Amino acid sequence: MLARISRYPRTIAFAAGLVSATGFAPLSLWPLALICFAVLLWLVHQAPSLKAALLRGWLFGVGHFTLGNNWIQHAFDYQDKMPPALGYVAVVLLALYLAVYPAMAAGLAWRFRRETPDLAYVLAAAAAWIATEYLRGTMFTGYPWSPLGVLWLPVPGIAQLAAWLGTYALSGITLLVAGTLLLAARRSFAPAVMVTATFAAAALFLHPGVPASDPGRPLVRVVQPNIDQQVWSQPDATQKVLASLISLSGVPGAVPRLVVWPEGMVNYYIEDGYPDRRFYYQGDPRWVRGRIAAMLGPKDMALIGGNALFFDQQGELSGAGNSVWPVDPSGMLGTRYDKAHLVPYGEYLPMRTLLGPLGLARLVMGDVDYVPGPGPAAIPVPGFGNVGVAICYEIIFSGSIVDRANRPDLIFNPSNDAWFGRWGPPQHLAQARLRAIEEGLPILRATPTGISAVIDGKGRLLASVAAGQQGAAEVPLPAPLAPTLFARLGNLLALAAALVFVVSAIALRRRTR
Repeated sequence: MLARISRYPRTIAFAAGLVSATGFAPLSLWPLALICFAVLLWLVHQAPSLKAALLRGWLFGVGHFTLGNNWIQHAFDYQDKMPPALGYVAVVLLALYLAVYPAMAAGLAWRFRRETPDLAYVLAAAAAWIATEYLRGTMFTGYPWSPLGVLWLPVPGIAQLAAWLGTYALSGITLLVAGTLLLAARRSFAPAVMVTATFAAAALFLHPGVPASDPGRPLVRVVQPNIDQQVWSQPDATQKVLASLISLSGVPGAVPRLVVWPEGMVNYYIEDGYPDRRFYYQGDPRWVRGRIAAMLGPKDMALIGGNALFFDQQGELSGAGNSVWPVDPSGMLGTRYDKAHLVPYGEYLPMRTLLGPLGLARLVMGDVDYVPGPGPAAIPVPGFGNVGVAICYEIIFSGSIVDRANRPDLIFNPSNDAWFGRWGPPQHLAQARLRAIEEGLPILRATPTGISAVIDGKGRLLASVAAGQQGAAEVPLPAPLAPTLFARLGNLLALAAALVFVVSAIALRRRTR
């Protein structure tokens, strides 16, 4: 079988990469993905030169990222200035770039090959994958979407390793598992038995079990209005959306509630004091805040998403913020959080002075770019503790969503996945669950069209509203867990794991000489 694969290495590399993307949500065919990565390791090992190894890794990556990121095309369906067909081109162009990282991992692994694949080769490949996946998540603002470690979410015990090692190290372990499949196919059973036994023990020991409800906790209500992007083209959309959000927020009761709304759903400007009063034409900010406050009980709070405006010293508009505010029952705003990790071409146009005259536009309507906030922060929400905020895309960045000096009690992840097609929302939710496991913190995820959810510190879904449905999820607010090892050390653990793998690979090679 392996010999047949080697006859058409380029075609098989691309096909294996394409099929490997089915291991992620929404299909979650993770055993098939592991087999595909085992095929990649075989093809790289059999490459006659470094150039051939790099090409095979790159072709695998092109297939992997083209199918895995197909949801990006959907964002172009809402653009007046760009044809929807351009979205398919964008997906392929992005894949051509992202494939550089699997190519680098393949090249590094190839350097460790011997006559036949062995455990040292697999360990070196795992270390290379950790390093290159980390680079993918950091270079040029980073794009760590669907890291390999997220494959394990359907296996709850294995997924809990993220609390101890983090996502990037878990991705390396995933490639190690795929490598043992290759070794077993080559009749080297000892490493496969050892890794399988270790994983089985971890799955049993770390299994989070069934979540227990705590009726003594305050409530959280996550609102999903099922508002698609097309709604905003209607002249009265701003009023209708606000009314829908308020009606879905329920009524106050004896137990305090934290009501959370999706990203950017309040299309009014709600802050006072802007120098240019033209920005208040849709409604006085006091009236808007009053409507929100009217739905709250005396001990309730709301977290809402909208846009803040920034002005220069001359009073001219200089930028906007993708922001979240707490609102109390009196209609007062709390500490604002501004999104720090903005999406290139989505929330700002890089090199605007050069690209703007060429007719290029960012995917979010408007001519004013968003301005990044200062970074991870925990904002105080009276009665509910300190709340960390990760707006939409920010939740995918492992180790970058929590202020280590001021650990929050929970994380609020408002998002707008109406842009993301059918594959994007479940993939986004999966990555939010992995962040909850890493940090040991509950995550409240609110989106306009789904998937909205309440996630506990073990990554378990306590309540959710499916994609394409209108509704709300209301459950007791999960308590934060003690800081995990990853919460204390962050991605230093990925570096440590990569070093352990490399040192082990070198030691094995020296022992076999």
